[in-house]
Amino acid sequence: MATLEEQRVAIRRLLDESSVADAHTTYYALHHDPKRTSLFLHYNSQHQIDGFLVRAQTGLDLFRPVVVVRAENDSAALDLFKTGLLTNRPYYLVAPMPLRDLINHTLTVSDSETLCVYQLDLAHFEPPINILVTPHPAPDGLPRYEISANGSVQAAAGINWQSPHFAELYVYTEPTARRRGWGKAVVAALSSDLLKSGRTPLYVVNEQNTASINLATSAGFVDTGVREYTGQIALRP
Repeated sequence: MATLEEQRVAIRRLLDESSVADAHTTYYALHHDPKRTSLFLHYNSQHQIDGFLVRAQTGLDLFRPVVVVRAENDSAALDLFKTGLLTNRPYYLVAPMPLRDLINHTLTVSDSETLCVYQLDLAHFEPPINILVTPHPAPDGLPRYEISANGSVQAAAGINWQSPHFAELYVYTEPTARRRGWGKAVVAALSSDLLKSGRTPLYVVNEQNTASINLATSAGFVDTGVREYTGQIALRP
């Protein structure tokens, strides 16, 4: 049986590590903690790999693994779902939009969303100047920036994941601290840090979340046109 590292080498041809469209899948397929990653491969009639599914444990939800999938056709994707998923077990799926109809037809899906992927555009990016922003690395050592007031964190930006080429940001602002530019300030500080590391910051947002989209664009992010289909899923018996 092939090791995870051997499997990862074998699927590289299906991914473009420098492409925004493959950024999220590339992270989980090639760079997520090996001890928390299971990889399932699919082979066509010529015994060539034409798809894969990743099942990954994360610190965000210990009981609901993240699942990403790539497949050259619906048949391969269906076989991967049946091989890589346990019946009635909950997962959080992120998949390419062309697989949406197959997913809805073959899996139990709830809380589905269409996510837009934004990328930082240097032509629209202004380096941070807000003196209230301070660095507070996350417990895992990844960069994180905060603004605190009255003894509590009012705005924070950190990283969901990072690969050699990209990093996906998250940002949170307390409701009472909004409309002050603090969300934009912590995002800008984190973006500047990531640029220095050679990574391109990405901002992923629900297509209907106007407030979050406005924050992203104000911080210099632009819509790449990449869309991902996400939701809680379970394999039917």
